[in-house]
Amino acid sequence: MITKEISRDQILVPTFTDEEPVFPMKINKSINIEIVTVPKGIDPTANQKNVAIVWNEHNILTILSTVYDHVMITEIKTEDDLKQLALRKPDMVFSGVKYFDFNDKTIWLNDYLEMHGIAYMASGRQALENESDKSKAKLIMKIANIKTADFFITSPGKHATDSSIPIKFPLFIKPVTGGDSRGIDANSVVYDFKSFVAKVLDIMTTQNLPSLVETYLSGKEYSVGIFEDATNGSLTAMPIEITMKENKNGHCILDYDVKRNDVETVIAVKDVKIFKKLSKLAKDSFKALGGKSLGRIDIKMNQQGVPHFMEANLMPGLSKGYFYRSCLLNLGMGYNEMILRIAKTGLSSH
Repeated sequence: MITKEISRDQILVPTFTDEEPVFPMKINKSINIEIVTVPKGIDPTANQKNVAIVWNEHNILTILSTVYDHVMITEIKTEDDLKQLALRKPDMVFSGVKYFDFNDKTIWLNDYLEMHGIAYMASGRQALENESDKSKAKLIMKIANIKTADFFITSPGKHATDSSIPIKFPLFIKPVTGGDSRGIDANSVVYDFKSFVAKVLDIMTTQNLPSLVETYLSGKEYSVGIFEDATNGSLTAMPIEITMKENKNGHCILDYDVKRNDVETVIAVKDVKIFKKLSKLAKDSFKALGGKSLGRIDIKMNQQGVPHFMEANLMPGLSKGYFYRSCLLNLGMGYNEMILRIAKTGLSSH
């Protein structure tokens, strides 16, 4: 284990010119890889719900080209574009796109590729749906006997009295779907009914979503990157600890502003016992969700130091986020090597 600490603002994600290729020679000239993208919206900085991973596709192209001779970028604008992709039948599609909406019809990319016998990175539709609905993911954990905080789903007016709330205060409230800690702020930890009502209303007003309400866990926060060895199904877990300053209410929570302003710090997990506990919980969670190839499991300790599943991301960001930093801190893996590892895993899975 590498035992140094690193904050997001200290990381400059290496471009393809910053490091030597992991494999100095082409390993298979006959392999064809297509990097699939979709047109960006009017506001290129806005979140696109059907795109889970945003990257510079030209950098990805150059990194993959250090190993594979036939790599190209394909932008899918229409259903016919997708059909043409299937007819070309590349050996693998490297993409952060989850699904397409064509004429009121939704087509999930990885389902489509599976149907046509084309390898892809990350998980299939069922696993992605399992993790995107945080309440569904937590139900799956409970069925699998994996520790997760008690919870319920609510919306304004649904729990109209203090006595109707099924679990004890303090509570933690967040949107039932969505990433990047959207909807989470200093008011997400509540100690009374009035604060509960206000936060649930705020999430519906600003995010247009119901709220997931769970027992507040006051312990340390972690994220665990997962890599699958597609040849034998074994999993490599890469835990990291995420630390941040107390907010105005005295809580250390990974809220939207902390992420947006890049003020959290990531450190290696040095305690061997904690490392093993986090790794086991993350691997068990990944399997329970039906994850494939790679992913990230977020975990938080309770007051007694017992780790609990919080949520998962089976198509984690590949820039300077937690997945990359888990690779860097645990495996000493640079950015180029991470991208090549993802491609190799995807190809091996088929």
